[in-house]
Amino acid sequence: MTLPSSGELLRIYIGESDRWHHQPLYEAIVFKAREAGLAGATVLRGNMGFGASSRLHTAKILRLSMDLPLVIEIVETPDKIAAFLPVLDEMVTEGLITLEAVRILKYRGVVPTE
Repeated sequence: MTLPSSGELLRIYIGESDRWHHQPLYEAIVFKAREAGLAGATVLRGNMGFGASSRLHTAKILRLSMDLPLVIEIVETPDKIAAFLPVLDEMVTEGLITLEAVRILKYRGVVPTE
């Protein structure tokens, strides 16, 4: 798959404990992105953060239940991102979604032989 030199970076900020149909939301989003044929998705786990509720989420050792912040990043063409946004609108009930223009320098991977 080749991407043009310009695209969009979609960032989805959610919590580790967020769910979609009894499945972790971050997993559901990545699977939906793959089903949609997007170029790729990466989930990043934060050690500390807060969002609109101002509730602090942290990875401190003494904390029994963790709901750490997660960021999902997807880089793709604007038309594919636009087609994926309604899916996210339905899935993400709490969190933040941002979009920005990016310059793509390289996108290459190993082509499966099977």
